[in-house]
Amino acid sequence: MDTDSVLRLLQEVAADVITPRFRRLAEGDVSSKSHPGDLVTVADREAEVRITEVLQREYPAALVLGEEAEAADAGLQARFRDAEHAFTVDPVDGTRNFVKGSPDHAVMVAELRGREVVRSWIWQPQHERAYVAERGAGAWCNGERLTRPPVGDGLRGITSRRGWIGRALGTLRTLELTWTCCGMDYPCIGEGAADYALYKKTKPWDHAPGSLLLTEAGGFVGTFRGEPYRPQAPAPAGLVAAADRATYDVVRGLVPTLPGM
Repeated sequence: MDTDSVLRLLQEVAADVITPRFRRLAEGDVSSKSHPGDLVTVADREAEVRITEVLQREYPAALVLGEEAEAADAGLQARFRDAEHAFTVDPVDGTRNFVKGSPDHAVMVAELRGREVVRSWIWQPQHERAYVAERGAGAWCNGERLTRPPVGDGLRGITSRRGWIGRALGTLRTLELTWTCCGMDYPCIGEGAADYALYKKTKPWDHAPGSLLLTEAGGFVGTFRGEPYRPQAPAPAGLVAAADRATYDVVRGLVPTLPGM
């Protein structure tokens, strides 16, 4: 499938099974997975099945790692790490936002070949913004080239880890809450709304799409240990998604000052 065809797939699935349920979830449409805050909806499940079916039909030799499929198959992520060709699927990134009626949710897919993310798609159905990236060919929003603006004075940092909110890394500004949706966070960093994000959880379906988008826009995504982010590598202790390499280096050097590190 060409890049535009995959984007149309995500848009069609969102229009068919996600948006009709936005702010209209019925009783029984929402359940918990591993703990009460880890929500899944009927829209998550149906969207993942639809997207996965098409990708498996078009790429029968590729492994598809879906968020909901992984929850039901403990060995799927291990097979993903060894796959030469793979896709990640996050059918509704920001499920809690979706359940609460927030428009800040997205549908995300990434393609990996030879352990590198080579294409990625983020569709924000309520904002009608489509972010697409291809390795070496740039990042795009609704057909316009996405280039990260220069970093200004006083780095603005965001984090989804509640215990870090309000904390400061050295003399940097105190950390603020992310949009609690990687499909919003990465594009916002790429567009200059924040300068870096700190993540403790590093699931591939959350970070593979945005990592390529941000990198192609001029940013850098790396682990707390100093390595570039690789979705198929063993789960790192945490990630820094930054506006550029210099910002990453500054922030990464200050991460050990955070509580729990």
